Amino acid sequence: MNGLGGLNPSPDSLVVGLVQFQLPTVQTPADLERTLGEVRAAARAAKRAYPALDLVVFPEYCLHGLSMSMAPELMCDVDGPEVEALRMTCAEIGVWGCFSIMEANPAGNPFNTGLVIDDQGALQIHYRKLHPWVPVEPWAPGDLGIPVCDGPAGSRLGLIICHDGMFPEMAREAAYRGANVLIRTAGYTAPIRHAWQITNQANAFCNLMYTVSVCLAGEDGTYRSMGEGMICDFAGEVLVPGTSTPGDVICGEVVPRRADEAREGWGVENNPYQLGHRAYVAVAGGARDCPYTYMHDLVAGEYRLLWEDRVAVTDGTSCGFPPPARALAGAATRDGRQPR
Repeated sequence: MNGLGGLNPSPDSLVVGLVQFQLPTVQTPADLERTLGEVRAAARAAKRAYPALDLVVFPEYCLHGLSMSMAPELMCDVDGPEVEALRMTCAEIGVWGCFSIMEANPAGNPFNTGLVIDDQGALQIHYRKLHPWVPVEPWAPGDLGIPVCDGPAGSRLGLIICHDGMFPEMAREAAYRGANVLIRTAGYTAPIRHAWQITNQANAFCNLMYTVSVCLAGEDGTYRSMGEGMICDFAGEVLVPGTSTPGDVICGEVVPRRADEAREGWGVENNPYQLGHRAYVAVAGGARDCPYTYMHDLVAGEYRLLWEDRVAVTDGTSCGFPPPARALAGAATRDGRQPR
């Protein structure tokens, strides 16, 4: 059920609009300013078209396009004028919004950053992409963990970006922290279409959460983004499929309490619970150990594949980026704090 694209929302529903924003070309500060105005106009138009809208979601790269430029004059700050304008827009139309910026980083390469802003204009999620799409993307690895926040209609929102969604651990971490609605924004092009669809569905079912996912659409003369936003329910079924048309708003409702009910009431396939309570029929409370070698090795800083020495692409030189000259200073804790 999706309430006819959110036009007839159910009680306790969260009406989500996924804007398949036209892939922009951004080469100058004037281009960035123009695109910011177009994003703001599209948010207002989405609210006019769907008066019950609670959350409007824009794709990754909605402000910067796919040039991968790290030009300092194009980078944004969370407390800068671009984000202030987005905050004003959310407050103006009374809608939560999810947006993408490339964030300046004085310590190295910029961050690929996602923001969730509430309907009063307050910043609720500041997320830096943990898994840039290597070797194509030059962005620094995120250092704020996977933040979540309480949202409208009983939702608890999590945000991941594009390639993040190919790692099951990302959606599971968001679920473990309570997210019952997972936002995924992307700039993907057509070759990733099948993987996009199946991972959005799998992330939903494996974690008993709704997934709401949106990609850029259209072309910029070099790249063609695929659109195909989608809303999946906690059983992994597609509630609302998208199109390839730039500017389309893929709108529908999700009911967060239904995901909560599944997490609390399901026996068979209660995946988030059963991961940490294996075989509870045979063992009181279930087995609580960690049987996964890769998890132990990752925590110990010893993650190494059996075929590690044969991996062909291990930096960005194939995409025109120089080999990196700096090491990671330190990993963030799960609360987004740097270790002491």
